[in-house]
Amino acid sequence: MKRILPEFEFSEEQLNNVRRLARECNLCEETVKILYGRGIRDKNSIDIFMHPSKAHFVSPFKMSGMQEAVSLITRARAEEWSVVVFGDYDADGICASTIMGNALKDFGIEPVVVVPERTNGYGLSTKLIDEIFDEHFPQLFITVDCGISCAEEVEYIKEMGSEVIVTDHHELPDKTPDCICINPKFNDGYPYDNLCGAGVAFKVGCALNGESAYKYLDFAAIATVADSVPLTGENRDIVHEGLKIIRENPAKSYQQFLNKTDVITAQTLAFTLAPKINAAGRMGDAKAALELFNVKDENKIFDLSAKLTAYNIERQKCCDELYLSAKEMIKQKGCCGKIILLCNENWNTGFVGIVAARLAEEYACPAILFVKNGNTLKGSARSIENVNIFEALKACEEYLTEFGGHSQAAGVNVTADNFESLSRALEEYMTERYTDEDFIPTVYVNGKLAGDYSQKLVKEMELLEPFGVGNRRPMFYTEETELSVRPLKPLSPHLSIRNSKLELMYFGGAKYAKLLESAAPKKLIYEYNVSTFHGKEYIKGFVRDVIYGDDAKNYADEDIAFSLIDTLACADTGCKITPITKEEVENLMLNKAGNTVFLSWDNSVIDSYTNAANLGSDLFFPSAKNFKTTVLVAPLHDVDLSGYKRFIVLDNPKCAARLSSLSGAHIEAVENAPSSRAIKTLDCGREALLSTFAQISANIGNLDGACAEEVAKRNNLGNRLQVFFALKVFEQLSIVTFKSGRAEVVRGVKSKLENSPLYNRVMEIKAE
Repeated sequence: MKRILPEFEFSEEQLNNVRRLARECNLCEETVKILYGRGIRDKNSIDIFMHPSKAHFVSPFKMSGMQEAVSLITRARAEEWSVVVFGDYDADGICASTIMGNALKDFGIEPVVVVPERTNGYGLSTKLIDEIFDEHFPQLFITVDCGISCAEEVEYIKEMGSEVIVTDHHELPDKTPDCICINPKFNDGYPYDNLCGAGVAFKVGCALNGESAYKYLDFAAIATVADSVPLTGENRDIVHEGLKIIRENPAKSYQQFLNKTDVITAQTLAFTLAPKINAAGRMGDAKAALELFNVKDENKIFDLSAKLTAYNIERQKCCDELYLSAKEMIKQKGCCGKIILLCNENWNTGFVGIVAARLAEEYACPAILFVKNGNTLKGSARSIENVNIFEALKACEEYLTEFGGHSQAAGVNVTADNFESLSRALEEYMTERYTDEDFIPTVYVNGKLAGDYSQKLVKEMELLEPFGVGNRRPMFYTEETELSVRPLKPLSPHLSIRNSKLELMYFGGAKYAKLLESAAPKKLIYEYNVSTFHGKEYIKGFVRDVIYGDDAKNYADEDIAFSLIDTLACADTGCKITPITKEEVENLMLNKAGNTVFLSWDNSVIDSYTNAANLGSDLFFPSAKNFKTTVLVAPLHDVDLSGYKRFIVLDNPKCAARLSSLSGAHIEAVENAPSSRAIKTLDCGREALLSTFAQISANIGNLDGACAEEVAKRNNLGNRLQVFFALKVFEQLSIVTFKSGRAEVVRGVKSKLENSPLYNRVMEIKAE
């Protein structure tokens, strides 16, 4: 089950400081809380953060090696040396190569810019060096976004007769290259160490050409966002200024990728521009992206833009296929424990990192996906916030042939013979080092919508842009019970939610409509947004998640009964049902038997199991996707339970046999379990149903709702559960239909109540 936590908690002394700073800076306290919690704790720092600007740029000459690099490049220009710039195949490497190449041209040098393909591997290799020297024989070799871990390869370049300058931003190894090295990670006079590779190249450009290098801030901004470095400090200034260029005077090379009607933000760079640049490298054609950023011919720009767009579409298709393949493997394996390790010889090494990140987020645990090639498995690891995957791999390095990376992402190679040993060792490490708490999906919030929101606060939220790594978009929450929701238009997957304080929009929220409309206490996590219509600004909350209370067993009986009736109306899926004793169930609950889901449609039944308190409980569908043992209250008829291996019904099993995802499954049902109380309250008499039918017929033109449940809940027709039951029976008898989002009575149809499967099943349960 997901949990909601405050991003920061403050002592009374800290709250006093927040209030003081809010007065001094003329900002809302909520805004200052966010800044204070993120380490921005004095008026000057707040002013700088709230107003990012190129005026805050740090002198490039504070970075060690910069003066020496400029001197060597100046000598290369004077002596007309041949110069090679060597980059990387991802968005950061492509942008860094573009910036460095153009900065050298502005300085009076015509360099050759080279980027490898993914098949060549990351960084320098003697094979690539030989190829470059065979064709270009450089006298000066400059790396961007790579090289700091290539001490041996740099020596090889020097032996070939070339001077070397390494510009990089990655973590420093124990042994750095014996040449001029520029890297913000060095302990020098440079105050900011989180620049990306293109950011470092940009600083070299500034050192060579002064402020004229600012014209490349758009490429530096794209790379900064694409490489997921923190959007704090100088990175924040770079992205802010780069976005100005992209909004006001975008380069033709990436203009085709922008939607002119959209507001361009850091998210635009992350989800629109960066994927297309990265797609070229992932599809084995990084040179196409480099060429696009440097060509001037508009016809070529159009053709290359179309090529990168096509690459991205193909990349998305391949990633989706790989993701579905990985998901199926996870479902077959069942409980994924505290780390996911999967291997397939048909996967593409260019996509496993993307999918690993997606799985890590979805299952709330680290994921490593390997591609098998002979006896070698080449993998890509991604982690969650609380787990350092680099340290985990280091603890198990006896099983590895090679690994490297950082706390949240790593590359790792292992032999096929050691794969299972590595899997066991990592699982043991995770179990010993981390608690179950570390693997609970967590949503961090910055405040609660307790009173009226203010226009001032919402405007200040906009000033916190750009958002991204290290500066997450502030989220707020509101506590709700039963809500009125509407699709934005008929059959739309997007919802409008009525709230007394704020208009809320939930894009893609239709699948949660039943939960939102239920009486279950819930928290809606949302962000503030400002939209303009006919020149007037409107403040809206965009819902990003829904988290319901800690104990689904306490939810309203009516919500549970609605789900029960809805499920009883479905066809039997042919499940095999075998008995199990209550004592056996109590033991399973006590031991939290893995891959087990306990199903129930009656709170009183759950309460009769003492050990049920040891387990989490979910309403309608599992809230977490890692197959942890749970009590599932009132599962929807189309709930996805694939991945669970054991299904135990705590009350009448007739409903479980109609859950679509359990078709043909083996279900265990508790012997002599009581039947649902709610079902027994239904009046199945002919007179009662005729009375309900007459009431529906009389109001048919005014009924609000596109389905039986909506009509029962939204209209004042008496006992809502009785109305819903009657409507479902009438729908099965084709007396009532729902067309074009409205209920209709079909005149002239005659049928017996016994022709309704739902009616018969309810009658059977009532007779027990």
